[in-house]
Amino acid sequence: MDNEFLQTILLTLKLVVSTTVILVVIGLPFAYWLAYTKVRIKPLIEALVSMPMVLPPSVIGYYMLVIYSPRNWFGEWLGRVFDVRLAFSFEGVLIASVIFSLPFMIQPLHNGLRALPDSLREASYTLGKSKSITFFSVLLPNIKPSIITAVALTFAHSIGEFGIVLMVGGNMPGETRVASIAIYDEVQALNFEAANQYALILFLTSLILLTIIYSINKKYDSWKMM
Repeated sequence: MDNEFLQTILLTLKLVVSTTVILVVIGLPFAYWLAYTKVRIKPLIEALVSMPMVLPPSVIGYYMLVIYSPRNWFGEWLGRVFDVRLAFSFEGVLIASVIFSLPFMIQPLHNGLRALPDSLREASYTLGKSKSITFFSVLLPNIKPSIITAVALTFAHSIGEFGIVLMVGGNMPGETRVASIAIYDEVQALNFEAANQYALILFLTSLILLTIIYSINKKYDSWKMM
């Protein structure tokens, strides 16, 4: 393995792990809010969260580039105040990756929370537990398979992102060139051996993660039937 190959794999892992960690941090409270809030605009918010699952990556990537552009007020403000340029940078790709993978984290968590009986929360409140203690000590332990599924799906989806990474980050070695883009480059260059190395790593990683999901969910279903 040459340095460029290792650099690309490490950058891919950095993007995927960062995306997954960020989405766990913001996804748990957001999913809780979606599961139990009764605001009128909730259907609109749920639709916006699910949009990355139905929109082509190029659409989201295009709008991200518009937002990042120095000609846009937000991009101009970032450059003027913080001297930050998000377009064609790792940070810009990371933000895009978080947005594009959001539904893969939120939906399993949301479904897991909604499947819990309301009596579980009510009993905790009756015992004098706060909402935060109820959330961390009562609800989360009862949706472990949903949490594992959300984390694994987010990781697996992030590792295979291509369109939005290419749109927002381009193809800059060491900065935005992840494994999915490297596969495309190697195929275009007829370097099928290198393309196979990248593809095999992504394939095996996704297979292992999905196998873990189904195994854990199967064990959990068996435990509930006992």
